[in-house]
Amino acid sequence: MRKDNFIKLLVVVLAIIGIFSFYISPLAYSIRQGLDLQGGTHVVLEAVDTPEAKVNEDAMQRVVKIIEKRVNELGLTEPVIQREGEKRIIVELPGIKDPDKAIQVLGKTAMLEFQDEAGNTVMNGTDLKDAQAQIDQSNQNLVSLEFSAEGSEKFADLTSKNIGKKIAILLDKEVLTAPNVKEAITGGKAVITGSRTLEEAQNLAILLRSGSLPVKVNIIETRTVGPTLGQDSKDKSEFAFAIGIGAVILFMVLFYRLPGLVADISLMAYVIMLLFLLKMLDATLTLPGVAGIILSIGMAVDANVLIFEHFKEEYRFGKTLRMSMDAGFKRAFTTILDSHMTTILASGVLFFFGTGTVKGFAITLGLGTVLSLFTATTFTQYMLKLLFGANLFTHPTIYGASNPTKVVNNNAKN
Repeated sequence: MRKDNFIKLLVVVLAIIGIFSFYISPLAYSIRQGLDLQGGTHVVLEAVDTPEAKVNEDAMQRVVKIIEKRVNELGLTEPVIQREGEKRIIVELPGIKDPDKAIQVLGKTAMLEFQDEAGNTVMNGTDLKDAQAQIDQSNQNLVSLEFSAEGSEKFADLTSKNIGKKIAILLDKEVLTAPNVKEAITGGKAVITGSRTLEEAQNLAILLRSGSLPVKVNIIETRTVGPTLGQDSKDKSEFAFAIGIGAVILFMVLFYRLPGLVADISLMAYVIMLLFLLKMLDATLTLPGVAGIILSIGMAVDANVLIFEHFKEEYRFGKTLRMSMDAGFKRAFTTILDSHMTTILASGVLFFFGTGTVKGFAITLGLGTVLSLFTATTFTQYMLKLLFGANLFTHPTIYGASNPTKVVNNNAKN
């Protein structure tokens, strides 16, 4: 029986250490990183009322969707787009190499219009099905337009009525091109010329594909975090994380000896599970999120500290090592649950009422607290039971406990 317990303990310990060693780096670097860790551009947009269009909830929802579509069309990795208040939208573009290009695309209203020579708008962007940047045979940059079924009929009617005349194509009231109509165009396709570079044509195509914004949007703040600053923040975060883990491991071993070492192994399992959950939730890791993880590490060992202190107290009053540890878990559980629940509640409040990076901090702290409660009451307890069952170490000092207190019987003395 003792041999079986030792083998089980050895398998569990080696499995946790092996998984931690092999997967800690791949997991940590697979989690998407926020603007403050890898650099990029932070843009704040604000919708404003105009005589043509007033800002309301429906308009803001449409603006967010169109901005999301434009950002996705730019091919940027892991952008963050979120509402702030009633009229503002925060856009974070991690890793972007050309912030000016992104800002220009985000801020344009992109209202497409087709007007006849009299200035009447006959068609608009809602009649468009697709837009793609191309280079024609004469090496000219252009945008190829494809209309919807209804748009094709409108365009055929427009061109047939304006043969020999000009049709102006406008974007945000500015004329992009005004070609002469030579014949009716019934194929449902057209081109926009005048782009100086292929990139300019691609940006125009993105704007046309994503549609026009329902209200005017102004860019009120732009902040660029360089890759060097982002890398510096990442390096400091990794250093702080390593120091935090190292300090906790050292503290537990020095003060609680063998049980502390068991708690440290459980801490490895805790870190791996936390990173795995963040990866599965597709969370964005920011500096406040890293702070939440480091803080939750302290919460993870806090439960073990309470358990081990109760264990030492029970042993001083004459119980066996195993009975003392069982009593320590039972006595500490209520206190551990209460302290963890208050932290979880605080995390919930921060998540539901906070914004931006505050939510990231709340998520990592809340998840970490739940996992710390789980690892303390399962992994640590299971390994300690196997340790006591193996009966390899029986001296109390190895468990950080002092000799039992001698209980004096006053009646017998008298």
